[in-house]
Amino acid sequence: MAAAGRHLCRVGLIQMSCSADPNLNLEKARWRIREAAAQGAQLVCLPELFRTQYFCREENSELFALAEPVPGPTTEALAALAAELSVVIIGSVFERRAPGLYHNTAVVLDASGALLGKYRKMHIPDDPLYYEKFYFTPGDLGFPCFETRFGRLATLICWDQWFPEAARLAALAGPDILFYPTAIGWHPSEKERFGAAQLEAWRTVQRGHAIANGVYVAAVNRVGFEGPPEGGLEFWGSSFLAGPFGEILAVASTSDEEILIADCDRRHLETVRRNWPFLRDRRIDAYGGILERWRA
Repeated sequence: MAAAGRHLCRVGLIQMSCSADPNLNLEKARWRIREAAAQGAQLVCLPELFRTQYFCREENSELFALAEPVPGPTTEALAALAAELSVVIIGSVFERRAPGLYHNTAVVLDASGALLGKYRKMHIPDDPLYYEKFYFTPGDLGFPCFETRFGRLATLICWDQWFPEAARLAALAGPDILFYPTAIGWHPSEKERFGAAQLEAWRTVQRGHAIANGVYVAAVNRVGFEGPPEGGLEFWGSSFLAGPFGEILAVASTSDEEILIADCDRRHLETVRRNWPFLRDRRIDAYGGILERWRA
């Protein structure tokens, strides 16, 4: 049953595994979006770089061939589906901006099919099996907010989710929901010792962004094992939607493909911010030091 009332919007989060075939991944995503729309979802978000397996596990210049322009094939396919289903779609693209210049980019397609804009990932990791600095130039579009048919939203991407500055700047543009398309998982050799703590830290920091900024936060991850048995990643799923108190409204498993459906109530945002007026009490006159690298 679809959410009723202008103060409500229904969110659909697509937790999926990804194969080596980009076309099969796109078809799966389209099918899952249709399922979410059938359940009343109005804002539907896909995981980070959903068209491919997570290629940043290695540094391989041949993999730049996976990139595409924006607008391009992925945005055109998602735009047509958004218009057909009258839903907003947040997608993720390996963007080819120019020869030798690439970004990790989120795109927002309105329910009319219009490409409202894009966000380019600002924080680029460089860790074992997450060699993103080889592929992606840091974003240069700031932290935009998008006015869609079903509400205002902002989107960051994966590694951005660890940085409170990014969440704050995105939230100051006035979104109801902050989306994080994500591709994060365990190194199998670390899972037994550190896995539970890593997952809980990931969940906790994003719930903190929801509380500190008085917004809904949606994290959308992939699942499945990708790469060679001794050198791959096990993506931990656990996609979730948190409310502005940090309350978990919906959460997926660590291993299964799922569609999460949950309602967001804009009236709840107003109530929370009246009682926890963090934005009112910010000392913007005293925060100049945040622009320094270190203040020992």
